Amino acid sequence: MSAYGGPKEDGLSEYLMYGGLPQLLTQEGDEKKADFLCHLYRTVYLRDIYERNEISLKPEFEELSETLASSVGALVNALNIANTFRSKSKSLGITDKTVSAYISYMQEAFLVEKAGRFDIKGRKYIGMLYKCYYQDVGLRNAILSFRQVEPSHLMENIIYNEMRMRGWMVDAGNIFHRTRNSEGVQQRVTLEVDFVCNKGSDRIYIQSARRLPDGEKVEQEKRPLRLIGDSYRKLLVVGEHTKPWSDEHGIRTISIYDFLLNPRSTE
Repeated sequence: MSAYGGPKEDGLSEYLMYGGLPQLLTQEGDEKKADFLCHLYRTVYLRDIYERNEISLKPEFEELSETLASSVGALVNALNIANTFRSKSKSLGITDKTVSAYISYMQEAFLVEKAGRFDIKGRKYIGMLYKCYYQDVGLRNAILSFRQVEPSHLMENIIYNEMRMRGWMVDAGNIFHRTRNSEGVQQRVTLEVDFVCNKGSDRIYIQSARRLPDGEKVEQEKRPLRLIGDSYRKLLVVGEHTKPWSDEHGIRTISIYDFLLNPRSTE
C-alpha cells in the first residue's frame, strides 16, 4: 500500500487481481498489467520449467497448470488431478506420477506451495490430500487468462501467503466430530479449519470468510474453531470492514485489511 497510493479497498481489489510483483508499478492500466503477467508466465516461468526439466508434453503441462490454478482452496491429490485432467482432455499421457512430478517442478520454480492436510485432534497428517496455493495470485490469474477471479479463494490464498511471509509453517486443518443426524443416528462429520499455522511451539488457527451475511454463516465458520478445544489463538479473517473483537470462546474476528496491513495482527 505504501507504493500503491490509493484507498485500501482499491488496493485490495488490485492485489486480488494482479498480485504483488514490484514490476507491476511500471505498468499503467489493466490491460498492460494483465499482458505483463501473462507474458512473464510464458517467457520466464514456463521456459525455465521446460528447459530445466526437459518436458516434452508441453500442451499437457499447460493444461494441467490451468487445472491446478482452478483448484485453489480445494483439497486435491495427484491421482484425482490426473483423473480430472484425463476426463477433460482425453489425454492418456498424464498419470498421477506425472502430475506429482509436474507439481514439484512448479514448486521449484516458486509458482506454488503445498499445504498438507492435518488432523488437529489426532495431531497427524492425513493421507495424500493437500491444497496448492500460488506464491503470487496475479500469476495464478494470468494462468487462467483472468477468467476465474474468485475473491473467496483468492483471499484464502493471500492469507496463506501472508502467514508464510511472517515465518509460519501452514497446513490445512481438519476436525473430526461425532454428532447425530435427524433420525438420531450417530455419524462422523469432518469440519475444515482453513489454516493451522505453526512457528516453534506457537500455533494459530485461522478461518477465512469473504462475507458473513447472517448468523448461520458465522456459526458455520466458528464451529470448527470452537471444537478444537485448546488454548491457542483462533482467528476469523473476514473480507469486510469490522472492528477487531473477540467472542466468549476467545475467537477473534478481524478484517482482511487489519490482518494484512498490521504486522502484529495475529498477536
